[in-house]
Amino acid sequence: MPAGQAQKEFFVNQALCLLDALHPRVVKASAAAPPAEVGEGDCFRVTAPASGAWSGREDDIAVRIGGDWHFVSPREGLQVFDQGDDRQLVFRTQWEHPSAPPNPVGGAVIDSEARAAIVGLIDVLATAGVIGASAP
Repeated sequence: MPAGQAQKEFFVNQALCLLDALHPRVVKASAAAPPAEVGEGDCFRVTAPASGAWSGREDDIAVRIGGDWHFVSPREGLQVFDQGDDRQLVFRTQWEHPSAPPNPVGGAVIDSEARAAIVGLIDVLATAGVIGASAP
């Protein structure tokens, strides 16, 4: 019998648990070590230097399934929302978070309404977690 065929339901159940956990694309936090208290299906982004059960799994998404940690390696373009930092993250060659552009200053003609609109747009994007906090 081919490998893995004797307990197909285990692999299917594990795959469904991973899909359930990762579908919302939300991690509870970014951390280098597993938290002391964790719930079933909780997801975390593993940061360096990873330790404990997460040792050697930097940049992976750790998912708690059946009392054990399962890891998903990110692919280029994966986006998650980090609830701990209240910001969006995207994986390119490493995890990055978009930063806010600086508020407009200077110029020969100053349009205060346009500047206020730009600052407002930056604030809304930062509040939504799409970009980091705006520069002062």
